[in-house]
Amino acid sequence: MPTTITMPQLGETVTEGTVAQWLKRVGESVEKYEPFVEVSTDKVNAEVPSPVSGVIREVLVKEGETVATGTPIAIIDDVGSGSAPSPQTPAAATKAEAPSVPPRSNGQPVVATSSAPLDEALRKASPAVRRLAREHNVDIRGVKGTGNAGRVTAQDVTTAAASGPAAAVGHAPAVPSGTSTYAEPVPGTTIQLNQARRIIAQRMVESKQTAPHAWSTVEIDVTELWKWREREKGRFERETGYKLTLLPFFIRAVAQGLQAFPLVNARFTPEGIHVLKEINIGVAIGLPTNLIVPVIKNADRLTIKALGVAAGELIDKARRNKLGVDDLAGGTFTVNNNGANGSILSAPIINGGQAAIVTMEAVVKRPVVRDDAIAIRQMMNACLSLDHRVLDGYTASGFLAELKRRLESMGPDGAI
Repeated sequence: MPTTITMPQLGETVTEGTVAQWLKRVGESVEKYEPFVEVSTDKVNAEVPSPVSGVIREVLVKEGETVATGTPIAIIDDVGSGSAPSPQTPAAATKAEAPSVPPRSNGQPVVATSSAPLDEALRKASPAVRRLAREHNVDIRGVKGTGNAGRVTAQDVTTAAASGPAAAVGHAPAVPSGTSTYAEPVPGTTIQLNQARRIIAQRMVESKQTAPHAWSTVEIDVTELWKWREREKGRFERETGYKLTLLPFFIRAVAQGLQAFPLVNARFTPEGIHVLKEINIGVAIGLPTNLIVPVIKNADRLTIKALGVAAGELIDKARRNKLGVDDLAGGTFTVNNNGANGSILSAPIINGGQAAIVTMEAVVKRPVVRDDAIAIRQMMNACLSLDHRVLDGYTASGFLAELKRRLESMGPDGAI
């Protein structure tokens, strides 16, 4: 009995997906729960497992094609259903054939000297891994894959790159000279939009056009908090393997602020303002070619140490392209650490479907007046962009005041 496979919805706000790569071809067998196609969205690249064991009868969507969620993308004949795969029609054969030019990555064609071995290698590597191979000048055809079914993983590529020139480009696929990519822009050229950049652009425009943005900022004295972090950072890294930044302290104060001002943890709907029950903090992470927002679930229930570990794990997974759909779903409020790059003031765009986003800016030593005397203090700005349909200045400034109060009350006497 044939089973029609549809484009999955990889996240609450995702409405479409791109077939990045078919891992199985027409006529090939697939086991239940075995990945058979890789789907790309603005949030994540995900391998989609087969719901049945069977044989691929037909693929309905070509690699690189974007379709709405719920659109049929393939037909699988169940094993043991009593129906044999139908003879392959010319149209199906055309869809199943490997393209004469290898699949695109980041919108750019991969140049090969030998199409057959390159095609096989590409089938064993995701678009992100192929991009990583280009960035490290690694010939992906010579890399032994340690992933499922021999697929080449990001770790395989970095290991090969570390092994020296033997793994480097000679016959390696490469972006044509003079071609611009988002990670490596070339002056005077045009960067072709990949699916992630295209959807990010659409979502940012939609957010600005839909939600009337307002903006506010507050200055925070984090001197005592800075001392606390300095005292604890060595022990924290030894115990967890992650560096202790100000981010988990900030997230903790944000979560407490959302408890005090629940309207900030809400979203606008045609029926009214929906105040969310869970406090799930998204952490904006900038990557060379993308911007993603993985989510710390139930952040209000976690200690500062647990938040530090959770944030460290998500950042590490993001950099290794290991985030899953669950890591990116369910965010109710977003934190953006612009200060990591030295920013002292910014007005971020609200993450779609949320009421606000807050930034933590760079910590800067400045002279300030305390008790009628000038003192050198560690100062930081926190900037809030808000959906004025949901929030007014009174509530927004109250939330920022609560955030300031909580951060300034954190000090070396606390426990992580």
